[in-house]
Amino acid sequence: MNRGPRVLLDATAVSADRGGLGRYTDGLIPALTEQDADLVIACQRSDADRYGQLAPQARVVPAPAAISHRAARVAWEQTGLPLLCQHVGAQVLHAPHYTMPLRSSCPTVVTVHDATLLTEPDHYDKARRAFMGSAIKTALRRATRVIVPSKATRDELIRLRDADPAALDVAYHGVNTDEFRPPTQAEGARVKARLGLGTMSYVAFLGVQEPRKNVPNLIRGWVRACEHRADPPALVIAGGSGHDDEIDAAIEKVPAPLRLLRPGYLRYADLSGYLGGAVVVAYPSHGEGFGLPVLEAMACGAAVLVTPRLSLPEVGGEAVAYTGESADTIAGDLAALLDDPDRRKTLGEAASGRAARFTWKSSAQAHLASYARAVAGE
Repeated sequence: MNRGPRVLLDATAVSADRGGLGRYTDGLIPALTEQDADLVIACQRSDADRYGQLAPQARVVPAPAAISHRAARVAWEQTGLPLLCQHVGAQVLHAPHYTMPLRSSCPTVVTVHDATLLTEPDHYDKARRAFMGSAIKTALRRATRVIVPSKATRDELIRLRDADPAALDVAYHGVNTDEFRPPTQAEGARVKARLGLGTMSYVAFLGVQEPRKNVPNLIRGWVRACEHRADPPALVIAGGSGHDDEIDAAIEKVPAPLRLLRPGYLRYADLSGYLGGAVVVAYPSHGEGFGLPVLEAMACGAAVLVTPRLSLPEVGGEAVAYTGESADTIAGDLAALLDDPDRRKTLGEAASGRAARFTWKSSAQAHLASYARAVAGE
């Protein structure tokens, strides 16, 4: 059997919190090996056992311990990674997080996860804007193929960076429906207990709290939708703390009867209960390259409220409710959902069914096709 080209996948940029990049690589890698891919994985030393268990058929190569520091990792990417390509006989290198070595002995495929840096530049700090802007420019100019997770991202790269459409491959993310599924009542209750909510209902957000996620307007909209209710749901903002200074200012204006929680990162095992146990999952982002938390919430049978920005309609289709980006619009649409349990139930059932169409198997097949094109020089 022809296993296809030997692929070196560089997972060294994955952080310990298993955020979006970690979920992408952790979902993709086992799916690639299930497709009998000839795969070598470079990773942080702390991840070697994890990837060994996720993909026992793959070869796992721990990178030097020093690359746990970001600057050292970036330097190693330019020097050590090309040498590793030669050492393992890689026929294609997959750099899954924007950056790539400027010189490599084999074709390079780079994943560019979103174009919001280009569409919403004011939502990024200056340093990240400069670094990521340069990385995207380099990938579009020097990579053999560029993988993007949505048609919207592909179209924005073409429109704003004059990217070559023939060099861009769309590969949707998947969701593991064994891990992200409608929770049992006991699982939902356990998450509520961990959060200290008891029997209180809640609106959920999950993601890094950075400006493009629009968390301040979510807080303001939730306040306006809930402040006069007899039994208002709490608002839980879970995920990593970013650099959005407006969040604290919005929280300071939350009236005393309402309850807002910021638990930080949740345990991976609790995410299904958290998302599926929410009365509404709200994600009023200014724009996404894909929107993995939205897909995960859908897989958990949640009623999801999102903006129709960039990729989000590709993910949500007609199985989610849509809102605008302003606090007033969020307030009105959130209140309508809170007042309509039948609609929430219908959305949750539709969301679960639609999410099942996004599989890591399909994503892996799209990646393998991109690798083959890279090797063929297409």
